[in-house]
Amino acid sequence: MSATGQRISSGELMAKEIAEQPGVLERILQSRQQSTEAARQIATAQPRFVLIAARGTSDNAALYAKYLAEVRMQLPAGLVSPSALTIYGARPDMRGVLFIAVSQSGRSPDLVDTLRAARARGALTVAVTNAIGSPLADAAEILVDVQAGSELAVAATKSYTAELLSLYLLLAGDRAAEAAARLPEAAARTLALAAEDLVAAVAAPLRLAQRLVVTARGYSYATAREAALKLMETSYLAAMAFSGADLLHGPLAMIDRSVPVIAVGGGGRGGQALEPVVTKLATAGAHIVRVGGSGPDLAVAADTLPEELSPVVEILPLQRLAWRLALDHGVNPDQPRGLAKVTQTH
Repeated sequence: MSATGQRISSGELMAKEIAEQPGVLERILQSRQQSTEAARQIATAQPRFVLIAARGTSDNAALYAKYLAEVRMQLPAGLVSPSALTIYGARPDMRGVLFIAVSQSGRSPDLVDTLRAARARGALTVAVTNAIGSPLADAAEILVDVQAGSELAVAATKSYTAELLSLYLLLAGDRAAEAAARLPEAAARTLALAAEDLVAAVAAPLRLAQRLVVTARGYSYATAREAALKLMETSYLAAMAFSGADLLHGPLAMIDRSVPVIAVGGGGRGGQALEPVVTKLATAGAHIVRVGGSGPDLAVAADTLPEELSPVVEILPLQRLAWRLALDHGVNPDQPRGLAKVTQTH
């Protein structure tokens, strides 16, 4: 039942939350003072290294943040292994480190404990979360509210794009908000392009697949990983994500006509770097679904955006594709088996 007592049919929650994303992005941009102040505090601290901790969908947003830190901030960056601190008790010197924890719920115990340990060892700590009253938010020195609103479907959709935009505003520099001004409109146009009949047609050749590969280069790799996660958790498809470069270092050998490939990437440097990979995939006989770029199967309206923001719109048709495939497989994407909205990892 919904909060108003109205019965929600199978998949309706996920579909509704996918459709809400342009409004969520607009809300973030209209109330960005918190991100602006957080970015100012980070600049004042002059960190020399960035570490990001997350789980699940937020871990894919963390990978996006890693690219931003390395390219836009020109700082070395890494993704944290929480178990190093929580299971093995490591306590490295974190003076000069910007430590960012990303979490939709803010209640995953290992992320909370990891952030607390980082703060105790001298890091400047930031919580990027959709739950401003959560333990993670309370433990951090700086809070960034991603403002996605209540997300009821187990599979995260709007919280992912809200995290991406929030991280962009936090890490991409002084003119980030100006560059992102057209993002809500681009998201709305992309959703309009991803009409139900088009997505159903793209989904049709994938229904009988047992395995599927999603690939991208650069910033879009985070969204490729998120797309694979959505396919796994909603339709139980064995979906694997590889950067285009890594795909050529071995995994390419498993590609044939029985393994479809989703190639994510538009006209930026990452998309250009992916093209030779797509050519090799085609030579291997793979059925390829293009997202963005020239002549795509699933188009995105990224023409008014810098490459760094293309992952925010590239995930939208892929969320709808995951939703469609789940329904085609007779699965309720709102309630995947064995999963809950908050995962208690330690």
